[in-house]
Amino acid sequence: MAVVSWKEILLVTGLVVGCYWNSLSCGFVFDDVSAILDNKDLRPSTPLGNLFLNDFWGTPMAEERSHKSYRPLTVLTFRLNYVFSELSAASYHLLNVMLHAVVCVLFLRVCRLFLDRTFSLLAALLFAVHPVHTEAVTGVVGRAELLSSIFLLAAFLAYTKSTSADHAIVWPPIALTVVLVASATLCKEQGITVVGICCVYEVFVAQGFTLPMLLDTLRQILQGKDGFPYAVLQTLLKLIVLVISTLLLVIIRVQVIQSQLPVFTRFDNPAAVSPTPTRQLTFNYLLPVNAWLLLNPSELCCDWTMGTIPLVESVLDLRNLVTVSFYTFLCLLAHYSLRYRHSSAKTVIMALSLIVLPFIPASNLFFPVGFVVAERVLYVPSMGFCVLVAHGFKIVSNKGQLKKLSKVMIGVLLTTHAAKTFNRNWDWESEYTLFTSALKVNKNNAKLWNNVGHALENQNNYAMALRYFLQATRVQPDDIGAHMNVGRTYKNLNKSKEAEEAYLVAKSLMPQVIPGKKYATRVAPNHLNVYINLANLIRANDSRLEEADQLYRQAISMRPDFKQAYISRGELLLKMNKPTEARDAYLRALELDTTNADLWYNLAIVNIEMKDPSEALKNFNHALELNPRHKLALFNSALLMQESGEPRFWPEANRRFLTYVEEEPDDANGYFNLGMLAMDANENAAAERWMRKAIGLQAGFRSALFNLALLYSQSKREVDALPVLDELLRHHPEHVKGLILKGDILMNHKKDTRGAKACFERILHMDPTNVQGKHNLCVVYFEERDLPRAERCLEETLALAPNEEYVRRHLTIVRNKMAAMSAAGEPLSREGAGGSAKEEKPQEAEEEIAAGEKEGRAAGAVGTGAGEEKNARKSSAEGLRGGGADQTEPLDSTQAGKRTKGKSTKEINDIEEKRAAALKRLEEIERILSGD
Repeated sequence: MAVVSWKEILLVTGLVVGCYWNSLSCGFVFDDVSAILDNKDLRPSTPLGNLFLNDFWGTPMAEERSHKSYRPLTVLTFRLNYVFSELSAASYHLLNVMLHAVVCVLFLRVCRLFLDRTFSLLAALLFAVHPVHTEAVTGVVGRAELLSSIFLLAAFLAYTKSTSADHAIVWPPIALTVVLVASATLCKEQGITVVGICCVYEVFVAQGFTLPMLLDTLRQILQGKDGFPYAVLQTLLKLIVLVISTLLLVIIRVQVIQSQLPVFTRFDNPAAVSPTPTRQLTFNYLLPVNAWLLLNPSELCCDWTMGTIPLVESVLDLRNLVTVSFYTFLCLLAHYSLRYRHSSAKTVIMALSLIVLPFIPASNLFFPVGFVVAERVLYVPSMGFCVLVAHGFKIVSNKGQLKKLSKVMIGVLLTTHAAKTFNRNWDWESEYTLFTSALKVNKNNAKLWNNVGHALENQNNYAMALRYFLQATRVQPDDIGAHMNVGRTYKNLNKSKEAEEAYLVAKSLMPQVIPGKKYATRVAPNHLNVYINLANLIRANDSRLEEADQLYRQAISMRPDFKQAYISRGELLLKMNKPTEARDAYLRALELDTTNADLWYNLAIVNIEMKDPSEALKNFNHALELNPRHKLALFNSALLMQESGEPRFWPEANRRFLTYVEEEPDDANGYFNLGMLAMDANENAAAERWMRKAIGLQAGFRSALFNLALLYSQSKREVDALPVLDELLRHHPEHVKGLILKGDILMNHKKDTRGAKACFERILHMDPTNVQGKHNLCVVYFEERDLPRAERCLEETLALAPNEEYVRRHLTIVRNKMAAMSAAGEPLSREGAGGSAKEEKPQEAEEEIAAGEKEGRAAGAVGTGAGEEKNARKSSAEGLRGGGADQTEPLDSTQAGKRTKGKSTKEINDIEEKRAAALKRLEEIERILSGD
């Protein structure tokens, strides 16, 4: 048995690289999106143990919607890819190509057991370039096939060394075989079938039995003649070890899936829910269909579900002849391989075992699977096919007149297959190219029309996407997912009426709800999103909130573990001002998934609504423990700490805001709140820097502009404040506080009473009842020495605010001044006369500005428009991705949150100090008004 040389390894590897190098330019498509982009198990923040608790797609195995595909070792390699390159698709494709090359080299080593050097190399080269492998190699999720094949071949090679030269059992290779079988199974379920291949090898190759010999030996044993031959005892002992190991693996596998089969629908596999004999006739017909893909891989398709292959509904269907022909040919090969002992028969029996045994789990013959035909599951069976082809060429080449022709045929076969593989890789470049290429092969699959629509939808080409979704509903009128896609697209096109009609059609296709009975019909769990999407659509109308809530409750009644329904209902209940019920909904969802950071975040928002900031902060912290980079939890928890008024929280709040701006470097709100924190801590230089950064990112950021001007005013930099106020008023000409602050600076520091007067008059033009602006204008009249006008102004102000004692005192002062001037014979109004040597700030301005009030502390929080003074907190809802045919729309999850109103002891002291300062300034104003 010749070993594999370095030249052969380089040849095989070079051919693999030549055929697949263009796959490195492909992105994540089809199932890659769910397995890679949407799979939280790849993220370093997810505990490593989750890989062994969740299925291949990151769904907990206990959930009904779980696919039950348990492949933790495959997911572990995805996670390693993520560690080194995060979501760079090229690295994932590169590793797939490398693994395919490893499989090809191992396969060459296996072929050396049954074929000579030349034709074993031919089998390996044909396997390396076969076009049917593009789905397994170029599709990233196909890595499960690659890894499982590596361990499968390694296990088989280890088992071939379990017999010594003197025919004694060698146990270490058997133990290694068991470990490798377990590893293959943890990469993909079909890995366990290598045990059957080892059994076939042991009986018909290693021991050299034929079927007649085996039956004769068994008859002699049953008749008690000669007892058990020693060779038979050894064989039985080895096979018993393998079988027991296999049974243990099966038991563990059943325990992992909790004795539940995954839920597949008639859209995934129509024959699986068809009656007898349609189910049996169709499933048997699929065997020659798969064989034809190996023989003639000219028309490849990424999805063979739904109506791709029409059901075989009658024994009179001519396609049954194809099935009979296939079984006849298979039986002839089996008869040949089991009847004779020569090397050719052994080669054929091993080729058949490689074809048949790994294909059994995907054949639908013993239990239904979630597909009709899948090219990736032919990866291992194609090994046996390549061995048969190479063996056939060997037989033909031994006939002298056909030797040259066989060489030409081999060259043509390898060249055409390599070219087809290279060109097929381009189809996997994007979802659009993949699904449009599939439609060229098959136009009867609604899922393909849906998926092209999804690809166009991702490009925001909603009008074109709608055409494909509508075509899907025509191809498969009862496809719930297609109608949901139509509804979502109409919504994206702002056609709410049409969207609702489409959702109602989808809802009408759902099974009827049976009160008190758990939803257990074989409909895809993600189809329940029709209730979510319809409710999200109609709840935009405040008069239909109860109707939306009924839809959420209907979804929950069908599936009590439908986490998304609880999340969406919680958001609606907040909108309906029912925070207690919203909290209960989120707590129920947390019972189903305690590791969901978004749920803890949403619960914190409810706590804020219920005016329980301490509990809110705890839940924000839970969210950040699960996801330290959770942007909304970072922002709003820091905001909560900032609003608490407790200086001990400020350093942590500052750290969280800094982390937030790392995640969202273009969000001005993060920098604004950093500036507010710095102002609280009297770090004026830092506050100015952060405010400038916020304004630079968001022109006209109202609160940032006002607070920067206020910072300058408090720092005795009034001249610097004026251009900031001008910019503020250019964007927000009705900003009252900005006008008051500008008027104060103009009057007290620029001695521009005319400009100050214009500011206060603009306030009164917008709001004639504004007491603050009115009083300050009265002070301007007094500054201008127009005492009669000041008197009238103060009288009007007093009428607006009859309970303001300071206005009454000021009016008395002005009247006394007028009386004194009249007695002295001085004019009461001096046009253009200068005012007092020093004018002070108006009283109300002093209370709101000099006392240090800041506007919009949480202005423009995540999810709100610029300039909003009230913080808006967002409830993040999980997006659910359907299996290509349906995808729920993003949920509307914004919920306004209220700031806490409680004040700390420090705040109370600050307020008292500000009040005392305001009273002092009031005394100064009165002194001005009563002075000369």
